[in-house]
Amino acid sequence: MATNGQKATNANETQSGAREQLLEAASEIMREGDTIDLSLSELSLRAGLNSALVKYYFGNKNGLMLALLDRDMGKIVIDLNALVAKDMPPEEKLRRHISGVIDTYYTFPYLNRLMMRMVRDAAPIEAARIAERYLKPLSDAYDVLIEEGVKAGKFRPVDPQLFYFSVTGAADRFFSARLVLRHCYDQHDISPEMRDAYREHTIELIMRGLLAD
Repeated sequence: MATNGQKATNANETQSGAREQLLEAASEIMREGDTIDLSLSELSLRAGLNSALVKYYFGNKNGLMLALLDRDMGKIVIDLNALVAKDMPPEEKLRRHISGVIDTYYTFPYLNRLMMRMVRDAAPIEAARIAERYLKPLSDAYDVLIEEGVKAGKFRPVDPQLFYFSVTGAADRFFSARLVLRHCYDQHDISPEMRDAYREHTIELIMRGLLAD
């Protein structure tokens, strides 16, 4: 017979599993549809769960979207902060970071659009939280990395803010352009091989513009 502690643990695991199912179902819908819009009925069907659970776990659909943003953006910030702290040449740090950004946007092509939607539509206090938690740490990390490279004589003195938009734009535009690929290049999806080629292309293009002569 299960003890009260075991029952509580099982209940918590069940709740956590259902919550993650909803988040993953939302992520799948947005990835496959190349969109950041979804209906609760579609989400319920994909997750195999009652749509009322969205209100139970997240408050509403907007809360679900915020939780998805927290899940997907958190890793980028954690990885970048760890990279900044590493003892390695600044150019290697940025190469690794750009590589990680490309891989993340390949997995979550909706990510930047979702974040901009949340910042635009959220209440001011929530928009400020998103900016403080995700946008500012990225901006601060770029300040540090580029300053390191300039002091070491490796980088040209570029504007870190503009560099941020260059990296994010390069990743977001490519992986949210499935319609362009379909109609202009008769290609219906981005294969792992195409992702790898684009990763190398983007790293070289950005780094060659950053590196000092």
